[in-house]
Amino acid sequence: MSSALNPLDSAIGRGREIELLRAALDSGAHVVLEGPPGTGKSTLLRAVASAHAVPFLFVEGNAELTPARLVGHFDPARVLAEGYVEEIFIDGPLMAALRSGGLLYVEELNRVPEETLNVLITVMSEAELHVPRLGKVEAATGFRLVAAMNPFDAVGTARISSAIYDRTCRITMGYQPAADESAIVGRQAPAAPSDWRDKVVELTRRTRAHPDIRIGSSVRGSIDIVRLSTSLAAGRGVAVTEWMVGLDAALVALSGRIRLAESTSRPPEEIVRELYEDVFGPAPAQDDPGGASPGEAPARHARAAHH
Repeated sequence: MSSALNPLDSAIGRGREIELLRAALDSGAHVVLEGPPGTGKSTLLRAVASAHAVPFLFVEGNAELTPARLVGHFDPARVLAEGYVEEIFIDGPLMAALRSGGLLYVEELNRVPEETLNVLITVMSEAELHVPRLGKVEAATGFRLVAAMNPFDAVGTARISSAIYDRTCRITMGYQPAADESAIVGRQAPAAPSDWRDKVVELTRRTRAHPDIRIGSSVRGSIDIVRLSTSLAAGRGVAVTEWMVGLDAALVALSGRIRLAESTSRPPEEIVRELYEDVFGPAPAQDDPGGASPGEAPARHARAAHH
């Protein structure tokens, strides 16, 4: 009996999205995956590509992604001696995907410059690419473009034109249920008691609903809390579930990930501690020695003002 793992098993809790993505790709469609960070967009596509054994080309979308970097270029050192011949053209990821019939994955699509997006629009429309001095390159069977973007991130991004959406199918990806997020943490972080790990996941999930937080943490926050707690506990010679260990790990892992609402004047450490106490309870007396821990004094002052 084979013990080989199914590549699709890596996309925990994404059965519906896997089905939709495979159907879209099989039908010949290009796809845009939309969702906040940490929802498994790249994991989903890599799993599907691996399951179908097709070439997978990854491109990080940013302001430096010019058409030449995406398409490719002639080797300038050889042009003088050999001229503009196909043999000296260095394929970029788009050209490599076109020739091989692979999946081109463009991450952070809404950070890509407009002139580069126009190249992608042409390829999606015509299934071919015209390169000066090289000529026409037709897409091999199986070529697909899959792009991903976080629609909630407004810093350094641009609005995606209707021309892109008109040439793609759109699959939205929200956060997985708590049980699936706990399973993801269990797979990617050191072993820890399952009930404590579930509380870590609950803490992270609460950052997405707090009124003072505009954007909460993804499951990556939970993974880092468990990893940090494991390391801190080993260094301190205590259990990973020790209250202060978890708080320190949460402060480090979450305070930089959350984005606060403009209307709040509270520091992120105070909010993280508040959420931590909501989930794990107040500090045991021996772990709360007169305000020594990070974020503790602001939290006490806020509670005192409230009462």
